[in-house]
Amino acid sequence: MRESTRRLPNYTAPMIFKEVAGMKKYLSFFRLSFTMGLQYRAAALAGIVTQFAWGFLEILVFQAFYQAEPGAFPMTMSATASYVWMQQAFLALFATWMMENDIFDTIANGNISYSLCRPIRIYNMWFSQSTATRVSRAVLRCFPILIVAAFLPENYGMAEPASAWHFGLFVLTLVLGLFVTVAFSMLVYVLTFFTVSPQGVRIVFTSMVEFFAGAVIPLPFFPAGWQKVLELLPFASMQNVALRIYSGSMSGAQMERAVALQLIWLAVLLLLGSGLCRLAEKKVTIQGG
Repeated sequence: MRESTRRLPNYTAPMIFKEVAGMKKYLSFFRLSFTMGLQYRAAALAGIVTQFAWGFLEILVFQAFYQAEPGAFPMTMSATASYVWMQQAFLALFATWMMENDIFDTIANGNISYSLCRPIRIYNMWFSQSTATRVSRAVLRCFPILIVAAFLPENYGMAEPASAWHFGLFVLTLVLGLFVTVAFSMLVYVLTFFTVSPQGVRIVFTSMVEFFAGAVIPLPFFPAGWQKVLELLPFASMQNVALRIYSGSMSGAQMERAVALQLIWLAVLLLLGSGLCRLAEKKVTIQGG
């Protein structure tokens, strides 16, 4: 009998160098956008003050409800306070209304033509820039909020995670939630190619995400039937998972399912966004020509 062998791809040194160089381009975009984002310290200071005020306001409102109906809520007051403070500390990572106006302007005024002439993938470039901007904003704002919240009295401040394992899973889901948020934002950017103005798409999508992602009310406070449906949507894979894992309001089986959904929605949004972006690149019409 003749033994058949399967030929493996022949990766030569130039091919490997080309792949590495391709990744380095987008890392350079990330590094540049991250450095630029760190320069806006005054805006970060104003954001910290605003988020402290908003965080205290939310906690006082929840305190009033908890005192009126003790034991009637799905999360303890300590877990709710931790949820609120972590939400405020990492607001820049998950707030879909914090989008890149430069990207919208580039599409609307026709400057996208310069990017189309470059040997890059527009989707990858924008994804790198958007991720870097969110991370730089979060780095400037999160530490003061976390430090102060850690020293506040019980039921008003941020509690410790349930265990080191919970904290590790929180970090993992925080990163996955960031990527899901950026991938969803990329979908909004790409849809701008097919509209006259980005304002309508932007307002509808951001308003929907703020409510269904648990930014206004944590998802456990929704009715049980609604909660089951909302947890299956991509919005729940943004901030909801990481904040609930840290606050200890998820069981082991719920955490495994939530992480799996994060990975699934991340893959779906990346494929959908990159596919639409390639379609838009082929059919894009530059204004004035």
